Formats: sequence, structure tokens, C-alpha cells
Amino acid sequence: MSAPYQPPTVWTWQPQSGGAFAAINRPIAGATHEQTLPVGEQPLQLYSLGTPNGQKITILLEELLALGVSGADYDAHLIRIQEGDQFSSGFVAVNPNSKIPALLDTSVTPPLRVFESGAILLYLAEKFGHFLPSAAGERTEVLNWLFWLQGSAPYLGGGFGHFYHYAPVKIAYAIDRFTMEAKRQLDVLDKQLAGRPFIAGEAYSIADIAIWPWYGNLVLNNQYEAAEFLDVASYTHLQRWAQAIAARPAVKRGRVVNRTWGDVQLPERHRASDFDGLDL
Repeated sequence: MSAPYQPPTVWTWQPQSGGAFAAINRPIAGATHEQTLPVGEQPLQLYSLGTPNGQKITILLEELLALGVSGADYDAHLIRIQEGDQFSSGFVAVNPNSKIPALLDTSVTPPLRVFESGAILLYLAEKFGHFLPSAAGERTEVLNWLFWLQGSAPYLGGGFGHFYHYAPVKIAYAIDRFTMEAKRQLDVLDKQLAGRPFIAGEAYSIADIAIWPWYGNLVLNNQYEAAEFLDVASYTHLQRWAQAIAARPAVKRGRVVNRTWGDVQLPERHRASDFDGLDL
């Protein structure tokens, strides 16, 4: 048995110890290289990748376009995070935190940057007046769950997902700790959905759009290959909700934008016709 890890007095970065993400994880911020971001012809410029956080935004934009909101048309530019595109000078100017997604609204002067997925959802819902109720009580409930997602998803992704699926070394303590939290969160959602069709009540909202890419994909076994391990079939209300959201045409479109893996891929999206021919 190896000796227990003893933290040093002062931590020193060991780049080779980061597993699959060693090439892009680092303890400092800022740009590593000069590169200008592309700008298309649509009012909204999205710089992203089709991860759960990226799917939140493209799903909302596709839902808005399905309602006939022409101002929500967008160019979705691919940011290859494994290749370090998020550390370009252009991307850092839009999001100094170097995380996808990042949005540039060119319909206003000067163009307005919006970063962090929850902030982008809130910005777009308020800008276009959809998927966020105006009544104080209903609006607050939607925001309760939007912020629940923003605080909870790191435990699912960076915690459970990393140690169960990605970590180069399987650590029982870490997997057990984050599995317990992941299942607690699934139970929170299952209980919340027991008496209502959508997360915040009777209406589909940015709360559903935020939560589905993480937890919906998880229980539908589209993420981490952990469905059996987490016994996701036991969360019957969550399963019903996840399947209903997955069937929405806008969700089918939004979840493949900026995707470069799997059976259906759309690395970049610049117009509605880009979906033509895809098996959604």
C-alpha cells in the first residue's frame, strides 16, 4: 500500500499529473496566444463547444427561433477546448475566465459580451421576453432552480464525472463522495418533478434548459456511461421529464451544435439550413 498523500507546505503545479485535461488546465489566467475571434453575420455570436454548458445556450437559442424570434439568430463558432482555443486573446477578451460558452451581442452598440452560461441564459430570456415569467413568484422560482444548477453542476461534472469517468487513477474515496452527492441531486430533482411537469412548475423555462443538458443527459445515459452505476432508472419523475425535454425539436437541434463527436455532429452553425440532412 502506498503512503498517504501529505500536502506540501507550498503547492507546486505538476502539469503531467492532470490526466486527460493536463494540456489545458493551469493555475494561471490570461491569454497564451494572439488570435482574433471570427464574427459572422448574425446578431448573436456564440463561441462554444457542445458540452452540457454549451448545449444550454444553443437549446435556448433554437427554442427562441422556433417561436419566431428573428433577433435570436446566431453564429455558433467552435472553440476547441482540448486545443486551447479558449486561451486566445480574442476569447479572453470575451470571457476572461477562459471557459465556454461566451456570447457577443452585436445587435447593440458597442457589442456586449456575456459570459457564464447561467448569465447568458438570463440575459437572453430577459432580452427576448421568453422562458422567464414576469410574475414575481414564478420568476423567483425559475431563478431558484437556475442558480441551483449553477451551484450543483460542478459537483456532477468536475466531481462525479471527473473521478468516475475521466480521472487517470480511480480513487474510491473521491468516487464514493461524489457519487453520494450526484445521487442526492438526482433525488432532489426527482422529488421536485413529482408534482409538476417542469422544474419550476407548469411552464417550460430557462430552469429546464439549464438543468437538462447535465441531468437529463445523465439519466438518458448520454453522459459518463454511468446510468447503471447511478441506478438512474429509479428516478421515475426525472426520467419522464428528461425524455419529454429530449423530444422537443429545438432541443434536438441545440444539443448537436458545436458538437464534434458522436453520430450526429454540427461543428459550427451559421443559419437554419445547416441542420438540413442531419438525423436528429
